[in-house]
Amino acid sequence: MNNNRDELKALTILLKASSSVEKVVKKDMSSYGLNATEFTVLELLYSKGKQPIQKIGQQVLLASSSITYVVDRLEEKGFVNRIADENDRRVTFCELSDVGEKLMKEIFPRHAEKIAELFEACSKKEILALQSTLKKVGYKAAGLLE
Repeated sequence: MNNNRDELKALTILLKASSSVEKVVKKDMSSYGLNATEFTVLELLYSKGKQPIQKIGQQVLLASSSITYVVDRLEEKGFVNRIADENDRRVTFCELSDVGEKLMKEIFPRHAEKIAELFEACSKKEILALQSTLKKVGYKAAGLLE
């Protein structure tokens, strides 16, 4: 019988680490008055610029009804603007408003510092190895779901 103790231990460590990291990141996001989904959408728009709302949902893994709700909330808070596509009425874009841009310029560097703090105990080489290993595991898991 194949002894899978190392794999089981690695899975336990991965899940516990993931849970702890998620809690730290969510706590940081909420300190800015945003939930994780709102922050993720703002971060996407900040880094990539104007996006079709449908693409935002795909990139942050949300159903179209959920992304509409999130964009509505961000629009109510004054952080984003909706822009109708002039050539295709089925497409609506979303972009950061001036207020949203100002907010992200202020909070994103602090958020990036918090992320960097999570990895302080790791060398650059270890971080790159972790990226590679997690990609392998993630791709394998995705393949097992097909």
